[in-house]
Amino acid sequence: MNRRKFLTFLGSASVASAIATPSTAKASHTFPYYPESYGVLHDTTRCVGCRQCEEACNEVNHLPKPDKPFSDLSVCNTKRRTSATQWTVVNKYNMNGKDVFRKLQCFHCQDPACASACFAKCFQKQPDGSVTYDGTQCVGCRYCMIACPFYAPGFEYNEAWDPLVKKCTFCKPRLDKKQIPGCVEACPMEALTFGRRTDLIKVARARINNNPGKYLDYIYGEHDAGGTAWMVLAPANPKAAPIPPDNPVLAGPEFKQLGLDTHLGNQPMGELTYGALGIVPMIVAFWPVLFGGAYAMTKRREAMHKQALEQTEREAREDIALAVDAAVRKIQETEGEGAADRCRKAMAEALKARETAAKHGEEA
Repeated sequence: MNRRKFLTFLGSASVASAIATPSTAKASHTFPYYPESYGVLHDTTRCVGCRQCEEACNEVNHLPKPDKPFSDLSVCNTKRRTSATQWTVVNKYNMNGKDVFRKLQCFHCQDPACASACFAKCFQKQPDGSVTYDGTQCVGCRYCMIACPFYAPGFEYNEAWDPLVKKCTFCKPRLDKKQIPGCVEACPMEALTFGRRTDLIKVARARINNNPGKYLDYIYGEHDAGGTAWMVLAPANPKAAPIPPDNPVLAGPEFKQLGLDTHLGNQPMGELTYGALGIVPMIVAFWPVLFGGAYAMTKRREAMHKQALEQTEREAREDIALAVDAAVRKIQETEGEGAADRCRKAMAEALKARETAAKHGEEA
């Protein structure tokens, strides 16, 4: 394949992939919204920051023990993120002059951005509401970490041979056994409520309506990022303006004070990442072609250069031979045959010395 053919082929492939990307992405976006899926409602007005949910998560999932014991509540003062060894953490926030605790973990989105970003299909949305991860095909690209709006996935940076992505599994093995998640079971204040997601929305709405002035009139996760399995209730701010009923995705500044993103909107995150990352498999497929073609062109250029050098060498040898013959004939005419023989011998030795020097130069 010459350079022109290769570039023509590559350009055609790029145009074809660009044209096919939107329809391909749209066709592959098939995350179902399971109406009977489970969820958890986190009532921050009941959470006291005891960290028993952290300890339960650690034990259930056989995670490494933290540097500080779970009885040390001072760690809540530091704004921690989830990681490969801590799948859930509790942080303390200041809301309107009061301390409020919130539990962080994977939100198990209805339409998970991590799953749409993963071209290896390691993430899957399950009918029970969980978003699971199978690392057998993981290539460590960490697109899932970039795509996640809640920064939930962690990566095993200290694992040299087979690093994987780690995050809350919604206690999937326990759900399969008809058990509730370990963190929910361990909560002594009933700040975590497990159940069908549709039922939890009703429970949250009832708490808001039955306790005027206690809760913000908003369920974080009902619509945010297209909806999540984990939802949050926040304490009310008497001085805050009411949330406009015509703008159901405006969570308000109070949720921002709780470390929650209030600008995610209600569009599923997966729809945003499909368009941007839908071409990744096409790029991966054509990557060998790109470098294979570049390698072939480089080798062809080297072969042409070598051929040109050899041609130049042959022409130089021919020119030298003609010059030697002319010089010998001239000497033979003027000095005789003996002088001509001495000239031939000297020229042969000079050519041999030149070839030897050239050979040593190539070896060096």
